[in-house]
Amino acid sequence: MKIILSRKGFDSSSGGFPSPILPDGTLLSIPIPDADSNISYHDLTYGGKSYLEVINSIKGKIKVQNRWMHPQPNTSCHLDPDLQQNTLPREKGWKGLFGQGGAAQRHLDNQNVDVGDLFLFFGWFRKTVRKGNGLTFDPKDKYGKHIIYGYLQVGDVLRVDHSTTLPKWMKNHPHTTHEKRNKKGNTIYVACDSLSWDKARSGFGTFNLQEQNILTKKGMKKSCWDLPECFYGKSMSYHQPASWKEDYFQSVARGQEFVVETDEHVLNWAKDLFH
Repeated sequence: MKIILSRKGFDSSSGGFPSPILPDGTLLSIPIPDADSNISYHDLTYGGKSYLEVINSIKGKIKVQNRWMHPQPNTSCHLDPDLQQNTLPREKGWKGLFGQGGAAQRHLDNQNVDVGDLFLFFGWFRKTVRKGNGLTFDPKDKYGKHIIYGYLQVGDVLRVDHSTTLPKWMKNHPHTTHEKRNKKGNTIYVACDSLSWDKARSGFGTFNLQEQNILTKKGMKKSCWDLPECFYGKSMSYHQPASWKEDYFQSVARGQEFVVETDEHVLNWAKDLFH
């Protein structure tokens, strides 16, 4: 089994601000804007509120192609990975999905990512506090952190182009659109029904905030990670041995998926996230 750290959700260029850590510890990853998608921020819901309401409560605007704009009910987004059943109305048989294409998918192919491997999705998150009926960023958490918020163990790998027939329950995924089917290497990773080492747990889902899924070293910039000792000396795609500094690991600014050389100790670290 390979471990893949996958960067997703709002960042400084797409969206423009961190995804919120809700007051109850929920890590609510906000998907980046995507003009080709048929899903809008208004369509997505959590806790009785739309993602559009959450965005407007916290910031009121988002960054799209280096330009700030006020999101509208029809402002579309790239819901990928798609890990929570209650985010949208679902067809029977729905399960977690993650799509990739182009150069990023070639990287996964070159790293031989396949059935049984485990994606751990991380993003830029910042704590929020209640303000009236809405939310605001917690002034005590000025910059936010990289945090692992979700997972998907691969049960199937689908190459999706215009000749591919997909089940009805996949129809809303952004990598099924006409535009994405035109993209070379367009691929959808379908989740396992359950984890290979724990049949009682779903093969996809999300985490709440806990110490063990915070990547950023306390008191440092979000890209400075506090990886456990078992990672030392292991290869991680897009990184070099020089990424290891005296007291932290310097993650790169570019790259979506980082494939980790995995042994028993790294795998045990990943399994501990589920406790």
